[in-house]
Amino acid sequence: MKTLLVFDFDHTVIDDNSDTWVVKCTPEQDLPDWLKNTYQKGHWTEYMGRVLSYIGDQGIREDAIRTIMETMPYTAGMIDLLKFISQNKERVDCIIISDSNTVFIDWILHAAGAQCAVDRVFTNPAHFDDRGYLDVQCFHSHSCAQCPVNLCKRKVLEDFLERQSMAGLQYQQTVYIGDGGNDLCPVKSLKKSDVAMPRKGYSLERLISKLNAGDSRHLESRVVGWSSGLDILNEVNSLMKQSCL
Repeated sequence: MKTLLVFDFDHTVIDDNSDTWVVKCTPEQDLPDWLKNTYQKGHWTEYMGRVLSYIGDQGIREDAIRTIMETMPYTAGMIDLLKFISQNKERVDCIIISDSNTVFIDWILHAAGAQCAVDRVFTNPAHFDDRGYLDVQCFHSHSCAQCPVNLCKRKVLEDFLERQSMAGLQYQQTVYIGDGGNDLCPVKSLKKSDVAMPRKGYSLERLISKLNAGDSRHLESRVVGWSSGLDILNEVNSLMKQSCL
């Protein structure tokens, strides 16, 4: 049976935030305060729509944005990990669930030649409109009170696993790799055979520690922290060896 690897993108696959990195394409490499002040908690995608509209208003078009986005740094060891995944597709499936957008993720993966490692990307759909502006839409609607209005990663993961099961594919375990607060909801859905891998020093690790410190609510899955892609690679290798026993 295969192992499913589920990745967040920002501050996980890449070592920064793609939505804030795009601001580097503006002349000031910053946004005006009036625009920053329009952000409302839980409505990041709507805010990014205004940011991208502002970038378009500055006359900045697709080629200039792509040039900047392709300079995004990958997290240490992550390209080696993705290469390993692409070479072991008979044993590993890999998906990304991210609050970024389809255009940014596609560009960044292709810039490193890493797109072959990833089977599916679940993120906010984006395209360039007739004006040459990048337009980003919300991924879906959901009823989860814990997640941003545009994306519940738990629902995405559960729906994916259900579709795979209906197609006759059951996974031996799921390994969820992330860093942020919006990764806690899917991590809480993991089973005893699964592995939650929070990035060390980031908010997901702190939230998991707080959750597991309580008496009534805890995670079923094993928790393994990571600092680089090589830490994740070591864990995946270990799981694959155990599955052969």
